[in-house]
Amino acid sequence: MKVTRIAYSRHLNAGKWAALTEQARRLGRVRSQVWQWYGSVAGADLRDRQVRDQWLTDGTADRFAVLANPWKETLRDAMADIAANRASAKVEVRRAVGRHAATETERKRLFTALKAEKWTDDPYLSRQMRKHWPRGANHTHNQIVVRADQFRTFTLTDGGNVWLAVPSLERGRRVAIPLNTTVSPTGTLRLILRAGRVEVHYQIDAADMPTSQRPCGEATVGVDKGYTEVLTDSDGNHHGQNLGRLLTEQSDRLKERNRRRAKLRSIANNAAQRGNSAKADRIHKHNLGTAKRDRQAARWRARVRTETFTAVHAVVDKAGMVVAEDLTKTFAGRKKLSKNMNRRLAAWTKGVTAEALQNVSERRGSALVLVNAAYTSQVDPDSGSLVVRRGDRLHCASGVVWQADHAAAVNILYRHGDPDIALHTPYKRVKQILQERTDRQRARLPAQDSSREQSTAESETSELLRPAQV
Repeated sequence: MKVTRIAYSRHLNAGKWAALTEQARRLGRVRSQVWQWYGSVAGADLRDRQVRDQWLTDGTADRFAVLANPWKETLRDAMADIAANRASAKVEVRRAVGRHAATETERKRLFTALKAEKWTDDPYLSRQMRKHWPRGANHTHNQIVVRADQFRTFTLTDGGNVWLAVPSLERGRRVAIPLNTTVSPTGTLRLILRAGRVEVHYQIDAADMPTSQRPCGEATVGVDKGYTEVLTDSDGNHHGQNLGRLLTEQSDRLKERNRRRAKLRSIANNAAQRGNSAKADRIHKHNLGTAKRDRQAARWRARVRTETFTAVHAVVDKAGMVVAEDLTKTFAGRKKLSKNMNRRLAAWTKGVTAEALQNVSERRGSALVLVNAAYTSQVDPDSGSLVVRRGDRLHCASGVVWQADHAAAVNILYRHGDPDIALHTPYKRVKQILQERTDRQRARLPAQDSSREQSTAESETSELLRPAQV
């Protein structure tokens, strides 16, 4: 398993920054050309080497005015992005095939054609791919991909920070970039030019990381992903309880900031309409920039990731098997929430939580099992029947009140061995199964209820016949 590490450049002079920016701009044109020509059905069955050979033959590569290795690596990277975009569309197409195919033979034939990139020959698959795979476009003009044998590293003093020398636009010349690390990057590098400095992204083996040497636990634990905390396990423990505060504070802060920026933008536009372009330019330059906003957003994302991964590590410390809900499929909510609540929930980082569960479990040797998430927070863990949920409390028929997240974690753990509810069972069918179980539970209650009512009536009668105390 590979993980990405980032090294940052120290101060760069104007000449180096200009050379790197110009090279990234020209390579951005390469990306745009690839997406324009091959980002749709026309490039479905092409590979990057085929496109590379074609460009070398017809002279397309000469138009970009960059060295051969940079544009070849950029072409390969762009084709990989297109393949990933196409693969994401296939997920929705597979679901449509599962609903459409009448027989198992037809379903298998369509799945095979989709996997082998032969979907262009089938009218139904072509129609579904055009529906779920819209044409993409390139918006990346600040990246340089450097092959592993095209750069070198060196240090000026023993034990000092590493310098990275990468090819420039001129053959035989290199740009030396000082880094803020003593560890030399390895493998293929991705240089991202952002906010006046260079980010050097490279991959290392996860086994070399210190956290990979930590053993996992031995228990089987169910976890429920939440908003106020990252995870709640089936033992009732809450992990990452600062997540809700981070999300709420950031959402409220962005609301106020964007309101003020909209007001300043309106003032600048009105000034420009009156002919006062100097005032409009000052506002755009000093008040409507994005450098500070981007730095703060990056720091906030880092805090959220730290909180999330710390919570997941705490769960894996005691779990050899982690049972979690699969949240890749969204459910349309019927409950109307306030504008503030909708805005805050829009920033819910369930994707980061899913990534942390997958990566940490794989690195530390625990098993991650995904189960169906439908109605896990509306079921009584004791009886398995649907009950009423009020806020974060689950009121059961037996009189027990569960904390909703804790009950959901227990239900997720039980659902791992549920023979009736599989991972891809539709949520309507899940509700039907749970309703049938609820009806069976209620069918056993009348005798118990009548005896309870009889005992209550007898106690009331005895209370009435009891002589009054003086």
